[in-house]
Amino acid sequence: MSEPFVVIGGDAAGMSAASKAKRDNPELDVVVFEKGEWVSYAACGMPYFVKGDVESLDDLVKVTPESFREERDVDLRTGHEVVGIDPEHRTVTVDDGDETFEQPYADLLVATGASAIVPPFDGMGLDGVFTIHDMDEAGAIDAFVADHDPETAAIVGGGYVGIEMAEALAARDVDVHLYEMLPHVLQPFGAAVAARVEDHLVDQGVELHLDTAVSGFSGEDVVEAVHLDDEVTPVDVAVVGVGVEPNVDLAVDAGIETGPTGAIATDEYGRTNHDHVYAAGDCAEARHVVTGEPDHVPLALTANRAGRAIGQTVTGTPTSVGDVAGTAIVKAFELGAARTGILDEERARDAGFDPVSVTISAPTRAHYYPGGAELTVTLLADSDSGRLLGGSVVGGEGAKRIDTVATALHAEMTASELQYADLAYAPPFGPVWDPVLTAAKVLDGKVD
Repeated sequence: MSEPFVVIGGDAAGMSAASKAKRDNPELDVVVFEKGEWVSYAACGMPYFVKGDVESLDDLVKVTPESFREERDVDLRTGHEVVGIDPEHRTVTVDDGDETFEQPYADLLVATGASAIVPPFDGMGLDGVFTIHDMDEAGAIDAFVADHDPETAAIVGGGYVGIEMAEALAARDVDVHLYEMLPHVLQPFGAAVAARVEDHLVDQGVELHLDTAVSGFSGEDVVEAVHLDDEVTPVDVAVVGVGVEPNVDLAVDAGIETGPTGAIATDEYGRTNHDHVYAAGDCAEARHVVTGEPDHVPLALTANRAGRAIGQTVTGTPTSVGDVAGTAIVKAFELGAARTGILDEERARDAGFDPVSVTISAPTRAHYYPGGAELTVTLLADSDSGRLLGGSVVGGEGAKRIDTVATALHAEMTASELQYADLAYAPPFGPVWDPVLTAAKVLDGKVD
């Protein structure tokens, strides 16, 4: 009997790979080790659970452990932590809480995810100070707010998590102070998005503190204040969301190489530097569609796609994990903001391009049809070739139009080609010239 396909990690990449491998080869033994109890859960939905839009954490679970075991015939073992990998002998060492044992493998997928960055602030261990990157943390925040009825919150970090948690806590009648050490929130989304989101946050009652570094928290047992260099502000709860870092220690200890981003280096099939060892999800790199260079994009679709592809590869159909564009979308109260590709002109120059950009605003529906909103679109292209490099959108509706730009990036389209794309038109859904097409027309003029 051949050895199984072993997966380390039971979330998006790991369970996608396990399910696809089992579906394509029902005779293959598939073993998944997950050190926690939650598997296949929608981490992106956690702020909406805290807000109250999602009733239960269980609602965020896509497929239950029992379903994986009984319906998909996957040997899923929760509460099992892999503490060692031996690529030479093709085994992993597993701690089940009572003892350790060796598990041989034919192929191995490292899908250990990422962890919230915990900055070296004073007071991070106080009750009421949280990061939010897993289900237990989301549950703890919800319980703390319910039990302590806080009046004031400190959100540290103006990225996805910070914006979404600001909305979540404001919805629970908490006064929100958002601290960002950079000049703007949502820095990867560009200046046009940041300007509209910042104005909207202020309109929603959020106290913005930009260009402001937090030094720590204080309190006796429970957080009572957030500290800046020269200021102390009383707070009753704090959420720190300053990014994530890939969980690579297990891989590094086994001699599995990391790349320039610090995540596990992989080829187009998700293979590492060791035969029969793959990596996918938030712990792994992928190739950027614009630059062709390794990038680290810890997002749900990236993980799911790569896991599914590796599941096909290990069952005999080599499948590329796909390039990434960093396409992302975030809800900021009543605004939607989205981005894809490269928006930073310095990064574009470093990649060998001569960037040119435009920003336009246009209605999301025909001018005479009620209910539309203004959508701000930014597009970036290479002035020599006209090739699109990236884009962003922000507005009260229509943020999913970023998908058109992302598709254009994958097709290596130019601004000229995009402006003539045959997009759907009807008055309730958009003007004759969609805002993305209008932006492409203007950008094509600048390229010429």
